[in-house]
Amino acid sequence: MNKLEVPGKFDRAARGYDLLVGLNPGYHQALRRSARALGLRPGMRVLDLGCGTGASTAALVAAVPGLEVVAVDASEGMLSRARRKRWPSTVRFVRSRAEDVDEGQFDAVFAAYLVRNLPDPDATLQHVRRLMKPGAPLVLHEYSVRDSWLSTALWTVLCAVIVPIGWLVTGDRSLYTYLWRSVIDFDGASALRDRLRRNGFVGVRSAPVPGLQLGVVHTFTGQEPQR
Repeated sequence: MNKLEVPGKFDRAARGYDLLVGLNPGYHQALRRSARALGLRPGMRVLDLGCGTGASTAALVAAVPGLEVVAVDASEGMLSRARRKRWPSTVRFVRSRAEDVDEGQFDAVFAAYLVRNLPDPDATLQHVRRLMKPGAPLVLHEYSVRDSWLSTALWTVLCAVIVPIGWLVTGDRSLYTYLWRSVIDFDGASALRDRLRRNGFVGVRSAPVPGLQLGVVHTFTGQEPQR
């Protein structure tokens, strides 16, 4: 399975996706923690990239009332699930690949579990910068284990549970074996920080998300330079 196939796989997995993430202790709490790292204020216009069924969108809505959120995903199946939920009138869902988003300028950008799935992360990050107002913050909420053999081992142990449960719920094993392999192959935290800097972001730093997946999931922050 290659990265161009991922949206289609999520179309088919969308039906059981919320059930699966609901079985993950601390999943939604961790997203809310990363959303708060954006330093949001009421009235800000926020881009939620790779919103899926709306878990990251809900984290943004919970962070600060009165945000305008444009939530984007390439999977119509995931978006269909997201749209069925109750949202403030200031939340809008758009089907698009991240590298094709054309929705004007944003005060902040949030991307949860996205960069690892991009066919060309550098080109997409450069495109995202063009959507950001000067000084706008970026937060990535992402798996990253390559810097630590212990985190890599923990992720493999977790996937010994995730893969069979995902297979049972969706009837498709390939998406969850891809999940395991994509995290193993993805940037370590230091490499992802370097990737953000290389693509023009400033003030880049990261911190592991506490909880069951300590050292597996991280919050990465950066900023579009002031101009």
